Amino acid sequence: MAHRILVVDDDPTVSDVVRRYLEQDGCRVRLASDGTDALAAVAEEVPDLVVLDLMMPGIDGLEVCRRLRGSLPDLPVVMLTALGEEADRVAGLEVGADDYVTKPFSPRELVLRIRSVLRRAAPAASGEPAVLTDGDLVVDTGRRIARRGGAPLALTVREFDLLVFLLRNPARAWSRAELLDRVWGWQFGDQSTVTVHVRRLREKIEPDPATPRRLLTAWGVGYTYEPSR
Repeated sequence: MAHRILVVDDDPTVSDVVRRYLEQDGCRVRLASDGTDALAAVAEEVPDLVVLDLMMPGIDGLEVCRRLRGSLPDLPVVMLTALGEEADRVAGLEVGADDYVTKPFSPRELVLRIRSVLRRAAPAASGEPAVLTDGDLVVDTGRRIARRGGAPLALTVREFDLLVFLLRNPARAWSRAELLDRVWGWQFGDQSTVTVHVRRLREKIEPDPATPRRLLTAWGVGYTYEPSR
């Protein structure tokens, strides 16, 4: 079945180019020109993924993403940000964007990023353990559900992927570059992406994110996951 993609951008030229490339890739595309239209479109039919421009009049992309995360925490979001604006990219990741592409961008690169996020959002079909546990933390990789103390965790696609990778590869220091490669599949990119996702993940799996016990900083290297004892 064709993936349903909602493209939100106030520039009709950008929206049309993205729509044509996605339709050529077999997707079903709906366009929204601003944040209000985007939220209405999602309320009418939840898409498989949202391509969301950061800078829009009225309700901007950050606020749209924030609202989507409040009601649909596992809905994949790919943010479009201005070239060279690291603060914008970090802000998008902070509110829960799974990925970002900077303008001006290659439509083909955007399609590849969308494919990657959709592939990771799909239920696992590998032979690896379907359920991973660490104390009160239980992660069902097949159903893509995580719980802590029996309560469900509202994880984005990338947060879930990062948690699964760390659970499967504990007690080893991973650099941000290695995590970017192994979890995101990027051989190069903004390593602050990893930093933001680690911070957000700590807020969800640690009783006290300011004093983490599981997801630790390996000073001078990156991060390591220490299972509960």
